[in-house]
Amino acid sequence: MVWVVGVRFKPAGKIYHFACEGHDLEEGDPVIVETVRGVEYGIVAVGKRDLDGEKLIQPLRNVIRKAKPEDSKTWEKNQQKGREALDICKQKIKEHQLPMRLIDVEYTFDLGKIIFYFTAEGRVDFRELVKDLAAIFKTRIELRQIGVRDEAKMLGGIGACGRILCCKSFLGEFQPVSIRMAKEQNLSLNPTKISGICGRLMCCLKYESELYDTATNGENQHGKNSSRAKNNNSGTDS
Repeated sequence: MVWVVGVRFKPAGKIYHFACEGHDLEEGDPVIVETVRGVEYGIVAVGKRDLDGEKLIQPLRNVIRKAKPEDSKTWEKNQQKGREALDICKQKIKEHQLPMRLIDVEYTFDLGKIIFYFTAEGRVDFRELVKDLAAIFKTRIELRQIGVRDEAKMLGGIGACGRILCCKSFLGEFQPVSIRMAKEQNLSLNPTKISGICGRLMCCLKYESELYDTATNGENQHGKNSSRAKNNNSGTDS
């Protein structure tokens, strides 16, 4: 068994587990952790608990420490640097006339890497762009192409229901969504009615489908019980 916490790096981001032996942590605590990208700042989303190591993705990385007030200030400064890097990169993309759309920029906490997220219809040769960015920022550069659903999650927006997008507000991970789920809920199959602002099937079809399945199974079970009761009563009367 291993003592772990679940950490998020974005408000509605995926939860990652980190070993926290020797650290007294609770939900909501800011932490400094070791990740594959480098040292990162995150927030504890799932409090300390004892889990079977075989059920966790290995190798399990560690919580370095609970974040200090100065760490939080550093993280805020990094956010500002990211916004500045976004503007610079957009200008460079324009200069190189690359068919790509820059969506977001992230600095790792230790400033060891800058990650640029972009969308594009196909493959993009951005080698010259990377050279320019590396010369400007003097650190490791990573350009990562993302899909339209990730774009919507990063940028946010308002859904057809009038609420903030589920992926932006609380959905940590995307789940597969199929047209069958819309059919089972007797919804219009008009793409404009069942698609989100990303152009893909709305994420809410998935968890609403699970609710419909639960309700349907409950009704079927109730119907079976009623049938049994009628048969038993019929047998008694005869």
